[in-house]
Amino acid sequence: MIFEKVLSTIKKYNLIEDGDRIVLGISGGPDSVTLLHILNRLKEKMDIKIYAAHLNHQIRGLKAEEDAFYVAEICESMGIMCFLKSIDVPKYCKENGFSIEEGARHLRYEMFEEIKIKTKSNKIALGHNMNDQAETMLMRIIRGTGLKGLKGIDYIREDGVIRPLLDIDRKDIEAYCDNNNLNPRTDESNLETIYTRNKIRLDLIPYIDENFDCNIKEALVRMSSSLKFDNDFIEKEAERFFYEVSKISKDRVDIDIQLYKSLHNAIKLRILKMGINKILGDTKQIELKHINDIIELEAENKIDKKINLPRGIIVYRNKDFITITNKEIVIEEVEFLYNIPNEAFVKIKEIGLVIQTQKVSINKFKNMKKDSNSRGFDLDKIKGSLVITNRKQGDKIKLSNGTKKIKDLFIDLKIPKEERSKIPILKDDNGILLVGDYRVSEDYKIDLNTKEVLKVTFSKALE
Repeated sequence: MIFEKVLSTIKKYNLIEDGDRIVLGISGGPDSVTLLHILNRLKEKMDIKIYAAHLNHQIRGLKAEEDAFYVAEICESMGIMCFLKSIDVPKYCKENGFSIEEGARHLRYEMFEEIKIKTKSNKIALGHNMNDQAETMLMRIIRGTGLKGLKGIDYIREDGVIRPLLDIDRKDIEAYCDNNNLNPRTDESNLETIYTRNKIRLDLIPYIDENFDCNIKEALVRMSSSLKFDNDFIEKEAERFFYEVSKISKDRVDIDIQLYKSLHNAIKLRILKMGINKILGDTKQIELKHINDIIELEAENKIDKKINLPRGIIVYRNKDFITITNKEIVIEEVEFLYNIPNEAFVKIKEIGLVIQTQKVSINKFKNMKKDSNSRGFDLDKIKGSLVITNRKQGDKIKLSNGTKKIKDLFIDLKIPKEERSKIPILKDDNGILLVGDYRVSEDYKIDLNTKEVLKVTFSKALE
């Protein structure tokens, strides 16, 4: 019966496909041993390859050595390749500031990924069951989780982690082991009530079942399944909005404050988490209180404020953006001034740009291949000498809708303050020809009377 139920779960969530190569995390306990046995029964039918992976945490002394020996033995009896690894987990956790549970989990997944790469596998199978799902959800409820936490443990993750036993009760798993003479190992620490999860397993769940006449495990699993659909919908909506309101670069995410403020708080919260995830690769140690602190930055009286979050995350609020980064933003005014001959290469070392100027006839210019890094100006409209410089107080440019101050232009374009002095401005004796690659002046544009063109090309300077 369990075999058929697991097979149904595999098909329902498309956990395993023909030809998969699977790394199976095995502790030697009933859950992972049952999963090993079931996948072994499937390996020929589905043409799957199984690799077992066992980590000795060096916590239980001789018992742990016996666990490893048992795992090696049962894998050999099934003809399954087994990888054994031993790490001093307590020492690792002490040196890296992890709890034993957190550190052990990190090292296990690290080992699974190593073996996955080594064996060219595409899945990692773990033996979490219905009881684990219920215990996890109750732990999260106690800690005050959100909707994402209430959807529980995933049957399948984007990184290929699968959990085929999530619909199976632990008592049925133990019965399966007895019926198939698997003789799994027992970790005595699971019977001690000193850990929160064990207290939930041994005390809270039995108490609820006994006093409220219900099967709390099944109820929680049903709730998890229902909430998963709601959460997945909101997550997809949030991801869509995230890319609409965010400008993403290597070490920062700039969120357009006006677009962001119009969104629902459920979307805002997820957008901020996605921004942090872009910088760190995950959101560990980032709690709801930290996200709420960022949400408060949207108020107008928070302009030019910043907050520091765990793991070096800094969040800045300026007029147009909420910026999430792990780099200190220092507004440092860059000053430069270079004469630009009509035909020359000039390197602007302060901003890492090279400017090339070239005089060409209008006919030759029209026949040149279009280049997004180049601009053409009517040479006869240029008065006096050309210079390239950073912005100056009172600078203005003539646009199609009138004259605009460069300061106001930068604000309209939502250019971060720390970048504004690095934008090159090309001037002659009368005014501004162009502002970086953002705007070109109406006063110097090519028209029907143009005979000769000054072509100006910007390119990055080589190191």
